[in-house]
This record gives sequence, C-alpha cells and structure tokens, in this order.
Amino acid sequence: MTAKTQTAAHYFPNYHIEPRNEKRHGRNWTEWELMKCARPRFPGHNQPKVPLWGYEDEADPAVMTKKIDAAADHGIDAFIFDWYWYEGPFLERCLNEGFLHAANRNRLRFALMWANHDWRNFHPGGRDTAGYPTDFPWSTTRDTVGIVWNHIIEHYFTQPNYWRVNGLPYFSIYAMNRFILQMGGVEACADVFALFREKAKTAGLPGVHLNGIWFDILDSHPACSACPQSEWVTRLGLNSYTSSTWAYTGKVWFDGSFPRVDYRKSADEYLEIARKAQSTLPAPYYPVVTVGWDSSPRCIQSETYEACGYPWMPVMEATPDDFAYAVRCTLENLSGRPEGERIFLLNAWNEWTEGSYLEPDTRFGTAFLEQLKREKGVFV
Repeated sequence: MTAKTQTAAHYFPNYHIEPRNEKRHGRNWTEWELMKCARPRFPGHNQPKVPLWGYEDEADPAVMTKKIDAAADHGIDAFIFDWYWYEGPFLERCLNEGFLHAANRNRLRFALMWANHDWRNFHPGGRDTAGYPTDFPWSTTRDTVGIVWNHIIEHYFTQPNYWRVNGLPYFSIYAMNRFILQMGGVEACADVFALFREKAKTAGLPGVHLNGIWFDILDSHPACSACPQSEWVTRLGLNSYTSSTWAYTGKVWFDGSFPRVDYRKSADEYLEIARKAQSTLPAPYYPVVTVGWDSSPRCIQSETYEACGYPWMPVMEATPDDFAYAVRCTLENLSGRPEGERIFLLNAWNEWTEGSYLEPDTRFGTAFLEQLKREKGVFV
C-alpha cells in the first residue's frame, strides 16, 4: 500500500462500576462477574476465558494507560467506544475517567458508536430469550435528540484526540433501522442528521462523519423490515457504512452446525458480503474483522446450552493464525480501494462476554495483538 491503513477497535465499556448496574445486580457489579462464572458448555469449549491482566477497573486511568499502550504498539489507531444514552449518559465512566485521564491518551484516538438499543437484562439470561426484562429503554426522539447532539459535541468532538475521518469527527449509529423509525421516518432522520452537522459547525467543527451500521442479510428480518435498508442507504447522506460483527452473517451461521461455527468459513463468507457492500453502497464501506464469538457467559450456566437466540448462539473460536488470516484477507481487500477508504474495524478490543476480544488472556497471551501488528506491517 502507498497509504497507511487505519484500524479502529470497538470498545465495550461495562467493566467498571456503574450505579444503575449496582441497583440491578448489587454492589460493585460489572460484567467481569459473568466471566468469573463461565464454564465449558460442550466438549472442547474454551471457557472460562481469563484475562491475563486480571479483572481490572477500566475507569482507572492507570489501567487505561496500559490498554492504550498495548493497542497503539500493535497497530490500532483508535478505540470506538460503545456509547449509551437512556434519558442521560450510561457507562461513560470508562471514557470520561479512564481513557480521557490516561497519561498517554494522545497515543490513541477515540470515537463513539451510539448503541441505540434497549438495555435488556441477560446478565445472565435464561432460555426464554423473548422474556428478558428491559432495564433501560432507548427512548430518544426527534424532539429530544438535540440534547444528545449537544452533549456529544461539547464533551467529545472537541477533544484533541477525537478520531477524524477525512477531516470530520467520526460518529457511528448501531441500530439504523430503529433510529430512523424513532426519529419519524427517513426524511425526519435526514433532518436530524442535518441538525447534528449544523450544531457541529456552530461549535467550530467542520461537520460530522456519519457512519451507519449495515447488514446485507437483514432486510427480511422482522426488526428491520419496517424500514428496509434499500429505502435509507441513498437518502440520509451517510459518509460511510460498516458492520458491527460477523455473527449471524453468512450461511455458516444457519446451517445447523450448532454449537460451533468455523472461523475461516465465516471470514470468507463475510468478505463476500463486504465486497458486495463496497460495490453497491453509495459511500465507502469499512470492513470489520471479528476476533471471535462466544456469548455463552451471558447465559445461565446451569441450564442446558441449546440454540435459543441471543445469547444462546453458536460459538466461533479462533486461533491467532485464524485471526491473522482474516486480517490479511481484509488488508488485501483494502489494498485495491481508494486511499481515503483504507479503514477497517475490529470487533472488538474487549467484548469478553461475547468472546470477541484482543486483550490478552491466559491461553494465548498477546498472540492476537502480535499477529495484527505483523500483518499490518506487511502492508505499510
């Protein structure tokens, strides 16, 4: 490559104490408690997955300093923090107290992905996946979203190490279909995005890079059919698209192979989806590399492990060589893209309870990070 490929890793911030979680689960609760209880659910299943660094508090700047160094040293340019708003911010201490107060924060940029879904309680959840209670509903509307835009611009976009893509602050929305419907439809959503960009410019910024999460296979899904992607991909003025993970993409996830999915087959099928997206969407599509998938820690451990819907899903475990294969294929794909499109995302830095993490564990140490660094070095 003649230009550097940028790499951003999604970061899930639920490994610090949060008052709303404490009210629901008890004093000092974090999702580490689920990892401590995880066990193998079928022969050869690698659980518990144990963090090499221990069950650390991510809101501690010293802890975040170590994470930043490890990420920056191995080819990651930015963390994209999953960001929540339930009538006010939720799970912000990791970013506000940890990342932004880390002594080395300028080694890594950061951005936000609005995880605009209801917060349902599967911590852990039983086999009746439709019956999980909603602890915090996502209720932002067109009338209240301006408050959210103000908060994001004031507290984050103006930070000196906020990640910019082609000069604009990058901001991603997870559940695009839900967002559009809750704003009042495609045209109303376009107005909401215009308001966001206007507010950013009023604050002295050049605008906003709006990224939408896109799934090739979901137009027929009940959650999406009320607002098909074909109706919004060309009408909202999005700057780019991406996907959040490989999970439940490609035929390998639906062929009855539960409880396992083959990592390389899933990688190959997803890359075909990515190529289609790159050739058909009206703005750049940034491919994602999923480190693995194992949401079994979010399941009640004493119940029989069967396919019941999220989090009772097939497990996709990878070796460092498998991960290197996926990174290499992704870099080869991007080598033929225009310079401004050479970006890929990683799912994820620390999705421990979904089995998709780059942070070192006691089984592989830093091997995944080392493979990422090696593969990116080939394409510099």
